[in-house]
Amino acid sequence: MFVGGSPEARGGLRNMAGIEKVPASRAGAHTVIGSSIVIDGEISGDEDLVIQGTVKGRISLRESLFVESSGVIEADIETANVEVSGQVTGNINASDKVELKADCKVVGDIRAPRILIADGALFKGNVDMEVRETKGK
Repeated sequence: MFVGGSPEARGGLRNMAGIEKVPASRAGAHTVIGSSIVIDGEISGDEDLVIQGTVKGRISLRESLFVESSGVIEADIETANVEVSGQVTGNINASDKVELKADCKVVGDIRAPRILIADGALFKGNVDMEVRETKGK
């Protein structure tokens, strides 16, 4: 399991009061699951989500999921875009793009039309990049 370091080490920022802030690249995300939070169940929603803590179960989002370096997910994921800097164990199904950052660890199958895997990322699973036609075309 990843052990979170300082917010700066995880790509976060602190303000003058020492309160952790989400990185500017995730500033559009409305919901953050903090590093000390553990969720066991299903998460669904229509907005971006940043995970710095632990989630077990299932994640279904209309928008993007960002798994920070301190984030640990043991769940199947279905969303438009996924960016992983932490650990994911489970299958990822994205309608647009999956990006595995350096030093992340993903164990599970990935299904997406676009996949980026950075040097240093660990991935064990299968990849399906087949573009599926929508009904009625």
